Amino acid sequence: MTPPHGPGRTAECNRTDLLPPGYRVGDWVVTELIGSGGWSTVYAARPADRRPDRTGGAAPERSPCPADVALKVMPTAGLAPRQARQTVESARREVELGRRAGHPRLIGFLETFVLAAPDRPSLDGAIVLVMERAAGSLRELVDAGVPEADRGRLIAGICEGLAHLHRSGWVHADLKPENVLLGTDRSVKLSDFGLATELTGTHGYVPPLGTLDYLPPERWKAPLGELGVQVRPSADIWALGIVIHEVFASGGSPFSGATPVARGAAVQEYGAGRAPLRMDHALPPFWRALAADCLAPTHAARAAHTAESLLARIRAHQGTRGTVRLRGRARAAVLATALCGIAGATLYADAERAGSPAPSGRPDGAGEIRVFNAERGCRERADRDPRCSLGLAVDPLKPYDADNVVPTRVWHGDVLAADCQSAEGQPIIDEEGLRSTHWFRVRLPRGSAPPTAWLPAVRTKERPALPGCPHPTAVR
Repeated sequence: MTPPHGPGRTAECNRTDLLPPGYRVGDWVVTELIGSGGWSTVYAARPADRRPDRTGGAAPERSPCPADVALKVMPTAGLAPRQARQTVESARREVELGRRAGHPRLIGFLETFVLAAPDRPSLDGAIVLVMERAAGSLRELVDAGVPEADRGRLIAGICEGLAHLHRSGWVHADLKPENVLLGTDRSVKLSDFGLATELTGTHGYVPPLGTLDYLPPERWKAPLGELGVQVRPSADIWALGIVIHEVFASGGSPFSGATPVARGAAVQEYGAGRAPLRMDHALPPFWRALAADCLAPTHAARAAHTAESLLARIRAHQGTRGTVRLRGRARAAVLATALCGIAGATLYADAERAGSPAPSGRPDGAGEIRVFNAERGCRERADRDPRCSLGLAVDPLKPYDADNVVPTRVWHGDVLAADCQSAEGQPIIDEEGLRSTHWFRVRLPRGSAPPTAWLPAVRTKERPALPGCPHPTAVR
């Protein structure tokens, strides 16, 4: 389909209809070519200095907006009627999905318009999609070698995006590393929804298009009906299995062959039960088992492995390995359940949350940090519901789980006294996909055991100027 919305993968081409830097496209100015595919060309662009008023007058400088975006230009001039219809339908699907199924794991969609370019007849009337620009793609990272510490996090991010799509009633239908974009912090965003289809019951229909290396066995011989080829969420799960294999096997496919068609023949042999699944030994046991479930040979065998269930398995695995992805109330509920029956002492926060100042007598040398809970429902509650409580760790170097929390619990808005900080704790990934190893050591009420505990920095918006802890151990 289309190239990534990040730098570094510009297609080789000699087309004369490419837009030069500085060319005005609607309210945007082209800065560089990102890449070109068979149906579209993608450019980086920045906002124009001044935005024309829709009534004809000049409007003041734009209100806050992205510093730069990706412009996906889909020409329609010169296409055969059927090709033009496919282009228009592809754009319609991307626009509809962008407006109806927004999520942090999906690339942001801003606007669409038809390009008026009388000076460039081949582009006059082209459809332009304005989207969030990413820093790069998973394909670039796979080609360079995905750092071991990032592999599980990236795959979990893909699962989050797929789970949201499937819950919203959509199938991506073209999942591959090129369509997994990465932010500057390497957060995951699924992109290119030109083949995405909305489910009608258990399945939807797509044109007979796609990327051969990521098609499940059933797609190779699927009949082409009046509405297209039937597709179900299990097709995305198959593609996810291929992506997992590529992430761990330096881009290698589990199906041998020198060309996509040859590898497709191997897929069909496997799907028919005439060949086993052979995966690279580079895949660790957990990821090998996960990929094998994604690559079950039939839709029926694959259907039980939903994006949601796969994500739950990954999170459980990450919890045992030390990297924790926080999920608001769900994470809090686990900790609250583990602490059930323990009288949780509260800190300075009660008076603060009620609107009065924190009690006097804060220990000398401590800074104040306010607890933040990403779960909106918990931020809006006036009571101290145990399900909304957050745990403080005994030791920031150990996995942040129910076995590593102190009896004292905290809630959104609580103000804690922190005396030092460490950037060497267990990695924590927040709800926005940001990864941090930063922790604050906080002091507990007098007589508490232990006397201090640790709050992950992703659980506060405060950043007090505190000294570093000499050694990130919990008890002092």
